[in-house]
Amino acid sequence: MDQSVSKLSEVKLETSFQDQKPGTSGLRKSSQQFAQENYLESFIESIFQTLPGVFGGVLILGGDGRYGNKRAIDVIIRMAAAHGVSKIITGINGIISTPAASHLIRTREAIGGIILSASHNMGGENGDFGVKINADNGGPASEVLTEAIYKCTKTLEKYKIAEASPIPIDIKGIYSIGDMSIEVLDGVDDYIDLMKSIFQFDLIKSLLASNFPIAFDAMNAVTGPYAKRLFEDLLEAPSNTVRNFIPLEDFGGMHPDPNLTYAKDLAYLLLNGDEYSFGAACDGDGDRNMVLGQRCFVNPSDSLAILVANYSCVPGYKNGLSGVARSMPTSSAVDVVAKELDIPCYETPTGWKFFGNLLDAGKITLCGEESFGTGSNHIREKDGLWAILFWLQILSVKKCSVSQVMRDHWNRFGRHYYSRHDYESIPSDIANQIYKKVELTLPAMIGTSFADGIVQTADNFSYLDPIDHSITNNQGLRIILDNGNRVILRLSGTGTQGATIRVYFESYVPPSGKLDQDPQEALSLLISGIEKLAEIKLLSGMSRPTVIT
Repeated sequence: MDQSVSKLSEVKLETSFQDQKPGTSGLRKSSQQFAQENYLESFIESIFQTLPGVFGGVLILGGDGRYGNKRAIDVIIRMAAAHGVSKIITGINGIISTPAASHLIRTREAIGGIILSASHNMGGENGDFGVKINADNGGPASEVLTEAIYKCTKTLEKYKIAEASPIPIDIKGIYSIGDMSIEVLDGVDDYIDLMKSIFQFDLIKSLLASNFPIAFDAMNAVTGPYAKRLFEDLLEAPSNTVRNFIPLEDFGGMHPDPNLTYAKDLAYLLLNGDEYSFGAACDGDGDRNMVLGQRCFVNPSDSLAILVANYSCVPGYKNGLSGVARSMPTSSAVDVVAKELDIPCYETPTGWKFFGNLLDAGKITLCGEESFGTGSNHIREKDGLWAILFWLQILSVKKCSVSQVMRDHWNRFGRHYYSRHDYESIPSDIANQIYKKVELTLPAMIGTSFADGIVQTADNFSYLDPIDHSITNNQGLRIILDNGNRVILRLSGTGTQGATIRVYFESYVPPSGKLDQDPQEALSLLISGIEKLAEIKLLSGMSRPTVIT
């Protein structure tokens, strides 16, 4: 289907869109806000005016299939044609996971990518939508770029768009609008080939054939087609292995966030029954993962440490690890492993772009954050299915259960009891009041008693990037005790309704200590200590956290 551009329009804007400030992962608003006249268009215009190499460049475009995805793809394709983009690459029905998009950006030498997703937020007409910008390395755009895009939105007076019929993105093929070509491909193929280059599919297939049933929940989101191809077609798991595998505009009413609260059906199967040996889930755009064993939940911080400790099980990392990195709120379990492996371990702010700098410089091979995100140097994003395959590879080599892998790890390195308490949808003024109250208290806490120790560090975390030497401030309030135990408090900007306060608790027990406690019990002194200090429940009116992981 080749089309000439019948008309190139310049649409004048009545007002600038000053609330369109991208966060660390792009612009995330309600679906209804994106449906406002010229709202999406003005933000896309600002991207095209700011992103380097647009004229004559190749752009990756796709999303998680949520409400608004197809309309946005049509708009972006026609605006790209008006701006002289030479080629758009998108998936069938516009479906491309965030990890797969990162891979395509790198292999197709694209100038970057536009990923249409609000990650783990709910979808649908009354849900959320998002536009995420990735740079030419395949990773999230830098703060310099997102700030430039924001400044452009404040002064924008018009946008350019070509008038053309919608491209049939439900059919694989090559199309054109004027001088711009549009390639609609199966977004699964390239990603599967990448996974084959890292893992031993024959070995994993043997595990699944040896009375080792698994269950995967795609949560009606983007990983459904990928997981069906991976687990059922290539690894020959039974046809009912992948649940909720059809991407739906509203995710079937599900909240596509893979944790014990929102993936409760999967969690119940694994934690209360004997039918499955392994369970996993991914989020809306496919970059987060949750791993479960039979009667066993794998904390994301433990997961990163275990992957690093067992990297030699995976052929893709046979040459060793150059280093590892974790986000500051992630537990220091991986630090202990890195010390034994004698490799560098970096502590960064939350946000994958900080890992990207280290990956691009060859400083690290594996990295992860506590919010169910893990990745490596194979792309520049976190990757949910990759992490799940990594676990299956380890289990294939060790021929044991998930719980046995975890017990062996704790017996060798000790256990970092860890939990995150999320208080969601707090009115922003109340959330800021709570946060400021704790921040103002921190200087006076140093040297005083707190919970089960003496406060050694009490600050708002800042980071000096060892690659570009930039300084990033105000990344979370830390209380670190003399025994290594920690409490972290952060305000999250990933929601569109109010604010979320996340509180992180960590307590280390050496291999000789008690390794079989309930995490909430092991962390009880820290939990009661921060409530006494911050009064989150009292000030927010919430009797308990929305989510505990």
